[in-house]
Amino acid sequence: MDAPSPTQTALPFSTVIRTASHEQHTEAENSSFMSDMLGGRLGVLAYRRYTEQLWFVYRALEGTSHTLADDPVAGPFIRPELARSAALERDLAHLGGPSWRTDLEPLPATAAYAARIAECARHWPAGYVAHHYTRYLGDLSGGQIIRGTAEKTWGFARKGDGVRFYVFESIGNPAAFKREYRALLDALPLDDLEKQRVIEECRHAFALNTAVFRELGERFPLSA
Repeated sequence: MDAPSPTQTALPFSTVIRTASHEQHTEAENSSFMSDMLGGRLGVLAYRRYTEQLWFVYRALEGTSHTLADDPVAGPFIRPELARSAALERDLAHLGGPSWRTDLEPLPATAAYAARIAECARHWPAGYVAHHYTRYLGDLSGGQIIRGTAEKTWGFARKGDGVRFYVFESIGNPAAFKREYRALLDALPLDDLEKQRVIEECRHAFALNTAVFRELGERFPLSA
């Protein structure tokens, strides 16, 4: 029997990217701020500040997504059912009232994160896909743990205002959707060198996210 070719034995790119970024993903999940918030040890103000930072990130992700809709690399990932900005704004209105935008500014780490997403959206669609992947698949997976904690800790109505960011009303079967998403990753029309660049950008995305958690942790230390 002939030996299998490299193509036959190669792992799907969705598996490669998940495995290659596992360490950075774990570091982000285990940050002190996220651990304290998920443990119910922080007040609702910390959750509000976290949600505010997410708004800046998703504004960068979604503010230019229409320009990528026809791109052969990023275009298949631009799915309206994933859009989070409107839900974030509804949550923030619930958390901060109608004037929630007043004097709202990103943390330095958040500004750097959003700037990198915007740069990729403008100049490197494959890099944009790396950020798209780390955010939206995380929202569909680990984000549900945050929603459950928020509902239990701060009394939000189940899947109601305050946690709507985590509720994907247009996705009836999240598990099936994630399988379809991973199939899109596997089908990316990229050579091996470009795929390696995407993996590095995925790691960078997690590092940028961890930096946001670090700055939030400095503002909301558990001792406070």
